[in-house]
Amino acid sequence: MAKVTFQTDLCKGCGLCVSACPKGCLAIASEKINKKGYSPAVMIDQEKCIACAFCATMCPDCIITVEK
Repeated sequence: MAKVTFQTDLCKGCGLCVSACPKGCLAIASEKINKKGYSPAVMIDQEKCIACAFCATMCPDCIITVEK
């Protein structure tokens, strides 16, 4: 199974990773704020993740790590 991790304190909440995910595994956290004051991206369904790494590729800040 794939493991996706985020450096949430560095996330700007731009949503590029969310729109790039073909399985809809990611979302912008509606109830969480990071140290910079943004709502970060979070994994909402790890089981559906296929480790394609589209999210990591689209992230402008390189805060996403995908492990197979």
